[in-house]
Order: sequence, then structure tokens, then C-alpha cells
Amino acid sequence: MNKLQSVGLKSGAAALRHTVWAAAVALAGAVALAPAAQAQTPPSAGVDQARPVKLALIESLSGPFANTGEAVYRNIYWAMERVNARGGVQLPASSGGPRPLVLERYDSKGQNEEALSALRAAIDDGAQVILQGNSSSTAAVLIEAINKHNEREPNKRVLFLNYSAVDPILTNEKCSFWHFRFDAHADMRMAALMEVMREDKALKSVYLIGQDYSFGQAVLREAKKQLAAQRPDVAVVGEELHPIGRVKDFAPYAVKIKTSGAQAVVTGNWGNDLTLLVKAARDVGYEGSFYTFYGNALGAPAAIGDAGIGKVVAVADWLPNVPGAQSEAFYQSFRTRFPKPQDDYVHMRMQLMVEALAQSIERAGSTDVVAVARQMESANVQLAGQGGTMRAADHQFQQALAVGVMDKKGAPGVKFDVEGSGYGFRVVRQIAAAKAQQPHSCQMQRY
Repeated sequence: MNKLQSVGLKSGAAALRHTVWAAAVALAGAVALAPAAQAQTPPSAGVDQARPVKLALIESLSGPFANTGEAVYRNIYWAMERVNARGGVQLPASSGGPRPLVLERYDSKGQNEEALSALRAAIDDGAQVILQGNSSSTAAVLIEAINKHNEREPNKRVLFLNYSAVDPILTNEKCSFWHFRFDAHADMRMAALMEVMREDKALKSVYLIGQDYSFGQAVLREAKKQLAAQRPDVAVVGEELHPIGRVKDFAPYAVKIKTSGAQAVVTGNWGNDLTLLVKAARDVGYEGSFYTFYGNALGAPAAIGDAGIGKVVAVADWLPNVPGAQSEAFYQSFRTRFPKPQDDYVHMRMQLMVEALAQSIERAGSTDVVAVARQMESANVQLAGQGGTMRAADHQFQQALAVGVMDKKGAPGVKFDVEGSGYGFRVVRQIAAAKAQQPHSCQMQRY
């Protein structure tokens, strides 16, 4: 079975246990969602009539990228807890009244065919919203499958909310009325990194390395394009694509990087493919910088250690050390909810995504997928001093971006470290949403 128990959340060896009934109880205002250690909560009188809005997470929950899937689950579940704690999505009595959000898990095992099987199972189980993001190739096949399904079965249509699949093609040539992306795509992220690289006048040579699939290819392609336009004085001294999730020993790649003489590495690698790469670079004595999309967590800072201070750069929609009391309170509340160091990876965009869904359902006044999608096209959400708007033309969320540089916890601007590593990221650039946006080529069929 590719479906995992909808109420189970792995956190290391332990499992957090939540239930649909806990969400329903929160909806009724009796109690908040059950804390991790609490036993299953029975339904309260009258609450069992509230039909939940089912969300299905299709992600790698086993295998080499299981840690990334579990990080996503923690974020989305936490966002849903917040919605349910305030009474769920508020619908009129004619549409069933207030409804809780419920999340079910489906393990794609990092395989597209498994993801398609999970999609069919999720739809059969009554899911109305599909969540996925940790692979652009998987996102592409899901978009195609959802397009076909929604045409064939208009009474069982589903929405696809994408939180991390950032191949630009997904909101350009492959854009779909049913698909909404809440992460900045690869070209947007690369432009943000270039803001910092442009000012690094000592930088004269870079090595490009990425995972050999659509996203990794897009990163390298855009890196070359933007370097040529903005830093023509910087030479690309090496370019490499490697199998995704299969390389156990990155030493040969690290040796090539060091031998090339590159002063910096540019990579979109994520998960273990990034952690193992930076570990190998440290082990062979590489002393250059890393310009990364995801170097701010999942073991990467601890892996590189002091060698990364001032040299590892990461771009994100938000970072824990973004200045401001609201941002700080937001991060501390997540750490209170998930106190284990290995669980420390919070994504603002996933919180905004769930808020946008709740807002769109309420504005639609129903859970009809077409009506919700039409409202999602104009979603405008704010949380903890951050926010963003959906661009209707291509369904690409527009939000500010932050670029951070690794430093020791306690250094100026580094109040928080990541994963108990002792290292955090000092924000060196904040790019407004209006500046972060990129043009699109989407020609969307609307409903």
C-alpha cells in the first residue's frame, strides 16, 4: 500500500498521533488539536456531522529523501492546526457550515509511477486538494494526470497546490488552471542569488553542479544565462549533472570541484544530495563558497561546519533570522510545537499556502473546486509580517525573497541557528515581491 496512515507524523523514531476527530473537536471549539503525546480524542457531541475538507500529501516519505517529506508534513500539519484551532474554514450553512481541514499522507517513494498511483488512491479516498512539491518531474506528471482526470470526471475534480517544485516550465509551458505554485521558481531564486553574486567582485570562477532531472537542469541553464548577462567576467570552469538520490559518495565530484580551481559552487541540490555534497567538499579541503537554493537546513550547515562561515549562501522565501518581532515569534512558535533539533525546518510559504486555501474556500462559499480555484487566483495572504499574492495569469505566487549567509549562532544578525547545529543564516538581502517576479509565457485554459 502506498498510503500511509493519515494521522501519523514521524519525528525521528517517535510518531506524533493526530486524528480526524481531534480536528473536528477543534472545529467545535472544545479543545485545540491534540498535542503529540495525547491519546486519540473521541468525537464530541454534534461534531461528527462536520464533513472535513480532505487534503492529500503525495511525497517521498521513505527512501533517501524521506526527511524532506517529513519536514513538509510537519509544516503543513502545523498550518492546518492553526486553521482548525480558529474554527476551520467558515462556510455558510447551505454548504455544510464550518469545516475542519484534514491531511492524509501518501508515499510516492520518490517515484513518478508511485505518485500517480497515490493520486488515484487519494481521489478515491475523497481528497479535493493534492499537495506535492519535492520533485519537479513528479509535479509535471501530476499536473498532466490531474488535467486529464478533471476533464473526465468533473464531479470529482481536484486542485493541485505545489509548495516546492520550482522548474519554471510548470507555470509557463505546462501551466494549468488546476495548479498553483507557492514557491519562487528556479529563475526567481537564481535572480535573488545573483543579487549577492553581483557584488562579490573577487569572484572570478564558478562550478555548476545539480541533480539530473528537470529542476536541476533548469538551475544550471539559468545560472549560465544570468552569469553571462550580469557577471560576464565570471568563468564557468565546470558543469556537472548527477543522478538524483543515487549518489552515496560525492568525493569524486568534490575532487573535480577542487581541481577546477572554482572559487564558488552554484547548486540547486536539496536533501541528502546537498548534505553529502557539502560534506565531501569539506572532506577534500575545498575552501570555496556555495551559492545554494537549499543550503540552510537538512544537515547541510552542520556538515560543512566552520568552513561555511561567510561562504554558504542560501535563498528562501523566508529565513528564521529575518528581522522583526512578528517573524521571530512565528519561528519560536514553530520550535515550541516541534522542539527536536532535527525537526527544525519551517517554511513560511507552506503556511501561506494553507492560509490561501482557507481564504479561497471561504470566499468561494463552498468547496466546489472550480469556485475555489477562481478565488485562489486572487489570493492575498499575510502572516507574521510576511505575505504574498497569487498571479492569476500563470498561478505563480508572488512574494518577497531573502538571501542569507551562514555564520555562527550569536554573531550579529544570527539569533537563531538551524537544527541545533550552532550555525544560522544572517540575512544579507531582502528582495521585494515586485522585484522578485519574472515574466511568464503561460497560455492557460480557464474554467
